[in-house]
Amino acid sequence: MKRPDVLIALAIFAALAAAPFIGFGQGYSLTLLARAMIFGMAAISLSLLVGGGGLVSLGHAAMLGVGAYAVVVLDHARITEAWMVVPVGIGAAALFALVTGAIAIRTSGVHFIMITLAFGQMAFFTTSSLALYGGDDGYTLYNRLEVFGSRALERGIVFHFTCLGLLIAVWALVRALLHSRFGRVLQAARDNETRARAVGFEPYPYRLAAYVIAGAIGGLSGVLLANAAEFVAPAYLAWQRSGDLLFMVILGGLSGPHGALMGALAFVLIEEWLAKLTEHWRLIFGPLLIFCVFFMRGGIAGLLRRG
Repeated sequence: MKRPDVLIALAIFAALAAAPFIGFGQGYSLTLLARAMIFGMAAISLSLLVGGGGLVSLGHAAMLGVGAYAVVVLDHARITEAWMVVPVGIGAAALFALVTGAIAIRTSGVHFIMITLAFGQMAFFTTSSLALYGGDDGYTLYNRLEVFGSRALERGIVFHFTCLGLLIAVWALVRALLHSRFGRVLQAARDNETRARAVGFEPYPYRLAAYVIAGAIGGLSGVLLANAAEFVAPAYLAWQRSGDLLFMVILGGLSGPHGALMGALAFVLIEEWLAKLTEHWRLIFGPLLIFCVFFMRGGIAGLLRRG
């Protein structure tokens, strides 16, 4: 019998697959859904740290930014082949996560939050100073990535299903990790670090590996986000974006990657809906999010579970 989290995720994937054929086939609608799926991948990667390892990061947007700026650097050099750009974006973000994580993972609690915030802001100010790539004004890509010389990703529906396929792969990977021995050690260290050490597991290498994996997935999200907007700016790395990602995880629930997925989709779609209603949508969105934190214990996933 399938687990409820699997059924929920499969239902979401089926709805996203059907969306282009049931009224969401217009260009803007497909772009919005692609953006929601990209942030869904980033939120799922963050849920590996927050839900799996108890590592609350306020610098996760830096991983997206590193992946996005890898696209910028290669685009500026007129390198636009996906088979070259995507691995570079993922590798750059994973390397950034390895270097910063090696230091950050040695701390915990508030200290970990603050040091990830510091690393994220360092990356933000670094990209802001890159005059060659637009500085504060950002950089506009010449075109989306090519696939063996083909510009198929320029077509909205192709890009939509590319994002969906990668989203499913990321969800399956993170879920498999959390249900593996690796994930059980992470969760044991989250619940009681002293007891995990007592039974022979040193948490540090497991946490660092999870941090690097989350960073690599964040880099993939950044590559896709750069191509979705065909524009990259330092704002991608700002701490506010990290806060958005963290809230997506909390909104969806910490029970697994399906919760982060639901939180990301809800966050992006509600934000867009409110922005259409009024230019002062933030005055509604902020209290709405606070209401969800107070009255939806366990997030959307917890609400569905109780329902």
